[in-house]
Amino acid sequence: MQSLQTIKRRLRGVKSIGQITKAMELVAATKMRRSQAVALASRPYVYAALELLANLSRASTNYTPALLQKRPIKKTAVVVVASDKGLTGSFNSAVFRTFEKLSLSSTWKPDVQVIAVGQKAVSYIERRMGGVAETFTKFGDITTLEETKPLADLLVQGYLQMRWDRVTVLYTNFKSALQQEVILRDILPVDFASLKRTAEEIIPRTGRFAEEFQEKGIQFFADSKEGEKEYLIEPSPEEVLEMVVPYLVVMQVYHIILEANASEHAARRMAMKNASDNATDIAESLTLEYNKSRQAGITRELTEIVGGAEALI
Repeated sequence: MQSLQTIKRRLRGVKSIGQITKAMELVAATKMRRSQAVALASRPYVYAALELLANLSRASTNYTPALLQKRPIKKTAVVVVASDKGLTGSFNSAVFRTFEKLSLSSTWKPDVQVIAVGQKAVSYIERRMGGVAETFTKFGDITTLEETKPLADLLVQGYLQMRWDRVTVLYTNFKSALQQEVILRDILPVDFASLKRTAEEIIPRTGRFAEEFQEKGIQFFADSKEGEKEYLIEPSPEEVLEMVVPYLVVMQVYHIILEANASEHAARRMAMKNASDNATDIAESLTLEYNKSRQAGITRELTEIVGGAEALI
């Protein structure tokens, strides 16, 4: 059995760690709520942009902007989105495991350039592949559109300059405080099938935003002509498409970073909660062990006193 001093020292250490993890849990919970509110609030806006693009494309059947034009895939840009900081449980490792699986897929056989978002992604890709094409870090807990625009501009210009023929983003989508899902999304070239999947993913299934979507009866890419909206487009659908499509990519990238931030804080909150619960369990076990050891010491001393007194009689 350990000495009382050793048990007491361990107990102090465990309680101190428990206090730290509890404080970090509260901080992560606050950041998660703020990130969640921003991410969820942006979903209707992104959805409206996607719907507008679909209708504009229908109105201009003879013109296809460069970002919507498909070409043979020779080079692929893969954007891996992770966190800048650690203590996030399985948040980063889930993204990296998915990357490992996809890197072995035949669809990734063409030349691949990896763009790392987040310091953890930079460290992992450099260790895994020896280097990265571009790096983006420190977007902040509450990301703004201006902070993510350089990343979106890089992807758009790289596609237009034929540095890559496809852009794929690997990130974590926020579903709830207890559930996050790693998603692989193609954002360039822009196509209707990808836009439909994107729209379906960003529509919340629960909460007040889900009720708002259901009340409005929003449907994306309606098969019938009845669901289509009429637009008065000036100066022309072609010029509007040239302006809207790049901006849509910017909004997609912004929404992806928002979702990843909300998922990161949710994962960190859960990790810190588990650490706090474990610290509490260990502290209770050490307290019980300390009391047993102390009681055993008292009993032993009483036995020695009684034995000594009997020897003097």
